[in-house]
Amino acid sequence: MSENKRPIVYNLYEKPMKPEEIEEASFAAIDAEAGEHSFSPEEWIVVRRMIHTTADFSLINDAVFSSDAMESASNALADKAPIYVDSNMIRSGISEARLKAVNSSYNKEADIACHIADSDIADECKEAGLPRSLFAVRKAKKILDGGIAIFGNAPVALLELNKMILEEGVKPVLIIGMPVGFIHVLESKEELALLGVPFIALKGRRGGSPIAVSVIHSLCAIATARKKEAQTVSQ
Repeated sequence: MSENKRPIVYNLYEKPMKPEEIEEASFAAIDAEAGEHSFSPEEWIVVRRMIHTTADFSLINDAVFSSDAMESASNALADKAPIYVDSNMIRSGISEARLKAVNSSYNKEADIACHIADSDIADECKEAGLPRSLFAVRKAKKILDGGIAIFGNAPVALLELNKMILEEGVKPVLIIGMPVGFIHVLESKEELALLGVPFIALKGRRGGSPIAVSVIHSLCAIATARKKEAQTVSQ
């Protein structure tokens, strides 16, 4: 670097921006660049957060919402629905503070389950020769019936939940279906869209833990805003 080259970070030193100001400016930039779209205002909050997480505007073309997804999500979070996640990365990424803003009794340790690393799941996996994620989601059946299911990694787990819905009458209040990969991914999402359950999904092969976490955080923000609006109206 040249001796007289001034590091760019000095611009920030001179005009500091708080994290929330950076986020607000980022959202404004996304709104401006995205232009017109067909999402409802609440759906756009979710999609915009996904874009903010990835800097990928093509997600606008792949995000899919069932007609009842937003209503079901807000009601479920307000009622402290249990949450099942397909990876501990997602579990670690979910903010307890955001959950508590919707329902103060949420407890991350007690209310977010992930069985992928359980020893009994490893034993079943070895015996059957099938992926751990399949047995992990089976173990979570009680949570999933009336709970929120979040998939960012394991398409086989989503396929197994789809089967449980079709054959066992399991009824999640919301499925965030965003497993990433090349095998079983497309069919897991396509089948999900046909089940008649509330869902938010990404078409195609894309997905992953960061995007899945961004969705649940957006849903928390929406549910919190609905809660505050209801309190204002009732006063």
